[in-house]
This record gives sequence, C-alpha cells and structure tokens, in this order.
Amino acid sequence: MDILERIEAAVKENPVVIFMKGTPQIPQCGYSSRTAQALMACGEEFAHVNVLADPEVFENLPGYANWPTFPQVYINGELVGGCDITLELYQKGELQQMVKNAVEKGAA
Repeated sequence: MDILERIEAAVKENPVVIFMKGTPQIPQCGYSSRTAQALMACGEEFAHVNVLADPEVFENLPGYANWPTFPQVYINGELVGGCDITLELYQKGELQQMVKNAVEKGAA
C-alpha cells in the first residue's frame, strides 16, 4: 500500500481522525495540543496519526487535501481544517455535533 492509500484508509476508515504532531496524550506542538483537546472535549472516541512518527505521512499529507500545515482534522472523510477552524467550530458548539454525528454514523 503506498502512502496516499494509507492516508486515504485512515481518513475513510475512521469517523474522526486527527493527523497531529505527537499524540493526544503527549502532543508535540501547541496547535496539535489545542486541537486534540477540543476533540477530546467532545466526549467521543477519535483516531489519531502521529505525523512525527511517520515521515512519509509528514511529507505527503499536505498534498493529500491541499492543506499545508498540521494538525489536520477529518470528519466523515472530509477535511475540516486545522487548529483555528477546529477551535472556532468547538466554540460555536458545532464541532461537538459534527463529531457525535460522525461517530454515530460510523457505528451504524
């Protein structure tokens, strides 16, 4: 499986996934930390990919959805955005509903 297929699999097989520097428990950058905290505050399970642990993902993910920075959050196979967009959605109460709906849909 080539790298773009691996990225595609992570995006499509998980209702919610964050590609981040580090892990939700041990983030390696402030933006990744804040984004993971917003997702955790939604109270649902989500997947994560540590881009620092996989140089191929680190190099190729920006071209996958034409988004140059990390973290990247995908819900229902679609790019939501990075830190600023995710936090804005959380503050509006929209992220919580998006995550809940995605997880429920994924479980069905």
